Amino acid sequence: MLRLSATGLGCVRGLRDVFSGINLQLAAGEALALVGPNGAGKSSLLRLIAGLLAPSAGRVGLEGGAADRSIAEQAHYLGHLDAFKPALTVTENLAFWSRYLGAAGPSGAPLAAVGLEELGGLPAAYLSAGQRRRLSLARLIAVPRPVWLLDEPASALDSAGQDMLAAVMRGHLAGGGIIVAATHGPLGIEAKELRLGRKT
Repeated sequence: MLRLSATGLGCVRGLRDVFSGINLQLAAGEALALVGPNGAGKSSLLRLIAGLLAPSAGRVGLEGGAADRSIAEQAHYLGHLDAFKPALTVTENLAFWSRYLGAAGPSGAPLAAVGLEELGGLPAAYLSAGQRRRLSLARLIAVPRPVWLLDEPASALDSAGQDMLAAVMRGHLAGGGIIVAATHGPLGIEAKELRLGRKT
């Protein structure tokens, strides 16, 4: 069974001790909400799990996944910035990311799942902030990976977009996936909670 774990994780950034002694364990189908004030280390913890930052202490492990792949190769990291090429259309952007991340399936279903199926031919430069976030979420659906690491995934989404996000996350969990999400508000899914506190 898939299991994501972290033991004794610590993070130091700019000579500042952001957090220490973080432990977590998630099995297939489980979600964890990271909550706390700005600067508490929610984004840093996501980046540690994703392999984008090296921990100052502790370790992260993924059991039950592909033994020959790192956690980064089995996880989607969705940060604050929506990565897309403005000159490419919505469909072309999704096709680019699908090829880059190792999949080449049709883009129609992922775009439909996030409500962008009618905007496939539109250059991404013309998308609103909420539509850009939807396009980033489509990438998670287009290229299946068992672990989703989401930093404020509902950012810029209206109420309909938040409902869509919750449905997409529930689908991922129902398929045996794992979600760790930093959030300042409800995710719309059942999730454990880990509260991080600002260091003083």
